[in-house]
Amino acid sequence: MSSVANRIADLASVPLFHDAEEDEVFLNNPYRRPTRTFDNQFINFASPLNRNNQASNSALSTHRLLLNVYEMDMLFLPDQSYPGFAEDFATFYSEDALAKADAVRHDLEKKAFGFLDDEIQIEGKWTAKDAMEFFEAFLHEQKQSRDLGASSSAVLNAIMTSPDPKRCAQHYLIQFAPDFLSEASAMSRMASGMFGPLQSEVFNILIDEYGAGVHDNKHSTLYENTMKSVGLSSQIHHYWQFYQATSLCMTNYFHYITRAKRHAFRYLGALLYTEASLVNVTKRQSEMLRTVFGKDVDTKYFDEHHHIDQHHGEMALHRVIKPALDRFGDDVASEIVRGFLEFQFLESLADEDLVAQLEFFNSLEQSADLAKRYYHEVVGDGSEIPLETFVECKGERSTTHTHPDDRLLVIESGSMEFWPIYGDALSLSAGDILAIPRHRLHGSVVTSDESVYHQPIADRDTMLAALDNQVAAQ
Repeated sequence: MSSVANRIADLASVPLFHDAEEDEVFLNNPYRRPTRTFDNQFINFASPLNRNNQASNSALSTHRLLLNVYEMDMLFLPDQSYPGFAEDFATFYSEDALAKADAVRHDLEKKAFGFLDDEIQIEGKWTAKDAMEFFEAFLHEQKQSRDLGASSSAVLNAIMTSPDPKRCAQHYLIQFAPDFLSEASAMSRMASGMFGPLQSEVFNILIDEYGAGVHDNKHSTLYENTMKSVGLSSQIHHYWQFYQATSLCMTNYFHYITRAKRHAFRYLGALLYTEASLVNVTKRQSEMLRTVFGKDVDTKYFDEHHHIDQHHGEMALHRVIKPALDRFGDDVASEIVRGFLEFQFLESLADEDLVAQLEFFNSLEQSADLAKRYYHEVVGDGSEIPLETFVECKGERSTTHTHPDDRLLVIESGSMEFWPIYGDALSLSAGDILAIPRHRLHGSVVTSDESVYHQPIADRDTMLAALDNQVAAQ
């Protein structure tokens, strides 16, 4: 193995990061963060991700490990003690685990974010004046679109038009949990040092995020209340297995640009984008939640952000970015703009990924009918498509993952439970067939003494064409 692969293997060898066990679909231990350690040996961690594989298994493994690295230097405690707490606490924060994390952090950051330098092209050298005009135009655009409803968002519309909107909305809320349940933790990295009035202005925003020291007003507490009001746990990383790679990416990006102080000016741009855009986003999120869950849902988290971020957007621009540009001029303008554009881009990728995941869930029944026809009429009729057969024993869990291609899941014998998104599992048994598109998150656990299943590669277009050809031949 390469030196990078060895460092990855060392970090993944921390027992808390081993594959999920049979009973670990949900986690009540803030230090237990399962990864698919076997998969890591097949991932080239020296080659950066690109825009087309942000939802891949490589991306998922990278961001799971990277979040663990970042969170090892932050304090996490469970709601209450549990058997083995002291041992897990000591392991997660041990010198050995921290050394392994430090050794691999740069490798993981290059893998996760190296593609942004090529993807986000800053044409020419931006001046301070250019940057201010660009940001002012964005704030104006946000004001012009503030009356748009939830259905104007592709993600929120996919939730509200789903056959099971409550389950989709819960999965949606889970995607924010890695960030919102420890909200502003990355921002707190920008509170140290000595950089004059800029430091105090950033800290003013941080104080608001932390509820001015009143725990009940802390934004993460408000998000806990939202989750509880729709039947979700507020324990940190309880839904670790259901985080999509692109959701983890957005959380990790803020840790990346705040921990690496060379990216401090990128952070200012990303901060402006989030604070200014959330005014409208949170208004629509609140509308969606009330539409889906009714009057009992607690939307204060989103309503509070809709109120406070009207001020934070202006604060970030006129009390943080403008003074930085006045002080450092054209030397930092391009970096601030880059941070703005980078996070805007990553958010767009996350939205696309989430819409695709919800479409996968919503179309399971329809796609299963097509998959069954294809498998029985084409594959079972002598086609030479490799089946890729697996034999697994009772209790064997497949930690959530994705595939690099479109596949079928064909249960030959036995039974398993299968998760396409958060919620009750699908019970599959002999004869059941599902279509699993490329890069769609899923996981399973075998429930019979033994299960034999196949995973032939077949995308939707191939299946339709093969069935059409078969009909034509007849």
